[in-house]
This record gives sequence, structure tokens and C-alpha cells, in this order.
Amino acid sequence: MTVRPPGKAASPTIAVFDFDGTLTYRDTLFPFICMAVGFPRFLWGLVLLSPVLFGYAARFVKNSDAKQAVLRHFFAGIDLEAFQALGNTFALERLPGMLRPEAVGRLRWHQQRGHQVIVVSASIEAYLRPWARTIQCDQVIGTRMEVEDGQITGRLSGKNCFGREKVERLEGLLGKLDTYFVYAYGDSRGDRELLAAADRCFFRCFTEAGQE
Repeated sequence: MTVRPPGKAASPTIAVFDFDGTLTYRDTLFPFICMAVGFPRFLWGLVLLSPVLFGYAARFVKNSDAKQAVLRHFFAGIDLEAFQALGNTFALERLPGMLRPEAVGRLRWHQQRGHQVIVVSASIEAYLRPWARTIQCDQVIGTRMEVEDGQITGRLSGKNCFGREKVERLEGLLGKLDTYFVYAYGDSRGDRELLAAADRCFFRCFTEAGQE
């Protein structure tokens, strides 16, 4: 049983989940791209993008710059409706097989207790949102793609939802987090700020000792 600090005894509870590596057992962006463009084009694209990807691995290229380069290469110029259809297909047909059962079980644990469940992820909203509807999440915050004249430009709309941006986007939705009792779940350095802002944080685990 979780004991609340006296000052938060009556605060509403929210449960915030990262997606890639937390709710899923792996990154989801590359599997989405591979499904969307086909394996041959995906593989050739990785070859062309190898300088950027190696730069990111060596931390010479920022996370957001590497992601934007990848998305621009594969999706710049695609119609928004076609892009969203790809997101829907990936969410319904591919993501269910990539989920961690223990993570989904924990998400359901919060839902059963009436807690507000929010996914905050650097993954793109094109497939996060349709997936979240299947599991009845209350809110979704992800990385957004810029659209001009009904087409994906390949650029990000706003910042990559990573690191401090996760907390800022969450507070933009809810207001200051100190008015809530916050559970947060993550698995990587991109979740550090979110976990630090929580009342109960879980890094690569889903329950506290002695908790049901």
C-alpha cells in the first residue's frame, strides 16, 4: 500500500507512462518505418542515413536532430491521411505484439483504481493515439509531425518529447504537477526529468516491494 505525504492526501492521482522500452519491450519508430515503407527501402534508407545515426550513437548529433533527419528522409511529402492510416495500421496490427504484459497489467491496475492514465513519449502521435484508444488511456502526449497543405513536411512540430520536454508538455496539459499525486514509469535517460518530478517513480520496474 502506498502511503501519501500529508500534504497530498486529497490530491488526484495520475499515472504517467513512457512508451518505448517501458510499455513496449523495444523502440517502435524503426518498426513503424519498416512497415510503412517496406524492408528494402527501409534498409537502404538506413545506409544513406548512417552518418547521422552513427553521430547520434556517438552523441555528436542530438536526439531531436537525428529523429527529424530520419522522419524527413522516409516521410517528407506524404499525405497526412495516408500517414495517419499507416499509424492506425501499426497501432492495431503491430503494437499489440510489442507490449510488455507486466506493464499493461500495471496500467490496468491504475485504471481499476480510478487514476488518470497518461502516456508521455518521444514516439510519434500518429500511432500512439490510435493505440491509446484501444486501451482507454485518458491522455496521450507524443512527438508531433509538422503538416503543410495536407502533407507531412518531415519536420517536427514543436520539440521532440524527450527529457525535460516531457515534464513541460505534461504541465502544459495539467498545470503544476505538485497539485497531483504522480506515479511515473520510465526506462531511459529521456525519462529522468519525468521520474524526478513524480511522487512515486519506477525505473525499469512496475511495483514497489510489498505492493499488490
